[in-house]
Amino acid sequence: MQAITEKDQQDCFSIRIEVFVEEQGVPSEEELDELDETSFHAIARINTYPVGTGRLIPEGNNNGRIGRMAVRKDYRRFGIGGLVLTYLEEIALNEGITRITLDAQEYVKQFYSDHGYHVQGDVFLEVGIPHVTMVKIIN
Repeated sequence: MQAITEKDQQDCFSIRIEVFVEEQGVPSEEELDELDETSFHAIARINTYPVGTGRLIPEGNNNGRIGRMAVRKDYRRFGIGGLVLTYLEEIALNEGITRITLDAQEYVKQFYSDHGYHVQGDVFLEVGIPHVTMVKIIN
């Protein structure tokens, strides 16, 4: 499930482009960034078809940030996002990360709450989409 090969990473990027750029209208130059080079990427597949992705950015001092969580439209509500999130949390623990922060799109805030994340702060706009910062302590 960890995206290790070049093909794995390209599959992650393909899902992100489909979900964020094509579906949600995020500018393509905002989607892929320099943080991709230093992140751990997860890829979920059904058979060999890539259906979900997310990334973990180590930030030092036992802190990490999860982001770019995306599941292809036809595969949502089957638990794939939860599997990706749990896998990224496992990587975090293996890397000594115990505090995870993420900026959730407001409409999926409940998904992250259901996985133990707590809202921290007010709603803000990122590329025109309402987001909320959420935090979870893992051990």
